[in-house]
Amino acid sequence: MRPVPARRQRGPTDPDRRDRIVEAAIVVLTEQGVSALTHRRVAAAAEVPLGSTTYHFATLDDLLAAALTKAAERSVAALRAWEESLDPDADIAHALSEFVVRSVSETRSDTMAEYNLYALALHRPHLRAAAVAWDNALAEVLSRRTDPVAGHMLGVLLCGLLMQVVLSDEAPTRESVEALIRRALTGSSDSAV
Repeated sequence: MRPVPARRQRGPTDPDRRDRIVEAAIVVLTEQGVSALTHRRVAAAAEVPLGSTTYHFATLDDLLAAALTKAAERSVAALRAWEESLDPDADIAHALSEFVVRSVSETRSDTMAEYNLYALALHRPHLRAAAVAWDNALAEVLSRRTDPVAGHMLGVLLCGLLMQVVLSDEAPTRESVEALIRRALTGSSDSAV
């Protein structure tokens, strides 16, 4: 009697494919804008078959939601890493101003993609939960260096500043950003924080 061949186990042959598709969607959004987002373009950018994008994301709105969540997670992770790298007695206004300037210079394309997705939540209610979770996470991280009210205020200021500066062709100076943050924290532009 011949042995029966073992059945091949079915399972994912490309377990990172879903994440690659989400990352590719962020790239398409960054480089071409929301109106250019299609399953076909994302599949090409991710180097996967078109059917893979529709398998993982039945609609473009599903893909946008995943992209917004990924962008928010990345943004908050970067902010957490930044906060954890600071000395305990760091000047938060100075340090946060450096973070903002780096976000609109060194990592400008990431910041543009994040805020492009964030702005979509205004017109797509199903994206709002991810945007609100992003805001709450920013406030939580910033509260570690201040207090809950100041953390929330800094989160709002950070979002507004980043949105303004990615819309502008001129990068702000660290000093101008620091003056805004310091004023928000102390009420005086020449007080130390």
